[in-house]
Amino acid sequence: MNDKEIVLTRDGLKKLEDELDELKTVHRREVNERIRQAKEFGDISENAEYEDAKQEQAFVEGRILKLEGMIRNARIIDHSDYVADEVHLGATVRVKETGSGSAHEFTIVGSAEADPKNARLSNESPVGRALMGRKQGDIVDVTTPRGQMKYKIESINKAVKKSKKAS
Repeated sequence: MNDKEIVLTRDGLKKLEDELDELKTVHRREVNERIRQAKEFGDISENAEYEDAKQEQAFVEGRILKLEGMIRNARIIDHSDYVADEVHLGATVRVKETGSGSAHEFTIVGSAEADPKNARLSNESPVGRALMGRKQGDIVDVTTPRGQMKYKIESINKAVKKSKKAS
């Protein structure tokens, strides 16, 4: 397994641990029961239910291994590691597009927690990478899939905000 460091917030680590627990305690049992039931149908060489259950079992076991590796290689974001007035992992950043004037607020997280629909940007994304280490008032040029963008950093909040549900 890849030993790449995974950067997480405390909430992100908790979500991974919860998913791992769910897979190990609930999904494993459900899949094993499906396999047992499918075997009762007789010849497993032509049994679609059995094949489907075995494929799901492989997926569940693969996901368990991946989550265990991510948790084992996790580094929790510690705000004391960062300069307070710079954009860093875990910071919530408010930016304004210089062209359109529209404002956006993002929380910068590690790639394992990225969720752009909920304004949680990876530090490895184009916008996240461009914002890292910058200060309030800085103008940042970013090449995005929508083209070249210019953002002005309006504020940096050190606290990690809980993601809100889309309304």
